Amino acid sequence: MDSSDSTSQPKKTKCPQCGRLTVYSTENKFRPFCSERCKLIDLGAWADGSYKIPVSPSSSDPLSSPEDIYDEEDPGTQS
Repeated sequence: MDSSDSTSQPKKTKCPQCGRLTVYSTENKFRPFCSERCKLIDLGAWADGSYKIPVSPSSSDPLSSPEDIYDEEDPGTQS
């Protein structure tokens, strides 16, 4: 490792929420975000399910069998 690495500029990256250029280092307590606001917006998106991966049931999926599908009128009974 070169001694000039310790005196180099800190790495800058785009905030994943707003795209603003921000310092990616231990001094930035919100990293990889630029601010607490962007960090909380992202957390809220995770909490409300905005980042879910869409999937479609397949015949090889054991949870997509008819025994696992509940009756719409009475969720406590199986059809």
